[in-house]
Amino acid sequence: MADDSVIGKRYPGYTFPIERGKIREFARATMTSNPDYVDDPDPVIEPTWLIASGFWAPADLPNPVASLNINLARLLHGGQEFVFHGPPPKAGDLISTESWIDKVYEKEGKRGGTMRFAEMVTEYKDQTGKVVAESRTTMIETGKPTTEGS
Repeated sequence: MADDSVIGKRYPGYTFPIERGKIREFARATMTSNPDYVDDPDPVIEPTWLIASGFWAPADLPNPVASLNINLARLLHGGQEFVFHGPPPKAGDLISTESWIDKVYEKEGKRGGTMRFAEMVTEYKDQTGKVVAESRTTMIETGKPTTEGS
C-alpha cells in the first residue's frame, strides 16, 4: 500500500522551454483548430498542455510517485486538475517545476477492498520565479488486483 511518510516532501523538478512548435503539435494532437494555439506567432499553451512537460524530465530525476511504494499493477489514474494563477504560460517562457505528495488517504471500495489515494502537486514557475500554474494528480491504488470481467 502507498507510503504516507513522504507527505509534504519536496522533490526537485526540471526546467523546460515552452516552444511554439510544441504548442502547435499539442493543439493538433488534441484536434483543435483554434487559431490562438495553431496560428498565433506568440501562442499561450492550452490548459492541459502542461501534462506533456514531463517529457523534459531527466530520466534520473527522483520520482515522487516511486516514493509512495505503490503497486503499479493496481494503480489507477484518478484525476488531473490544473490551476492557473493568471494568464497561461506562452511560447518563449522558461518553466521550472517542483513536486510533492500533498495527501494520502483511504476509502473503502465496493468490490475491490480498501483503496489508497495519493495526491501529487506539481508547481510551475516562470523564468522570474513566479508560480504560474499548479497541477494536482490523483492516483488510486486498488485494495486487490482487478480480475478479468470484474
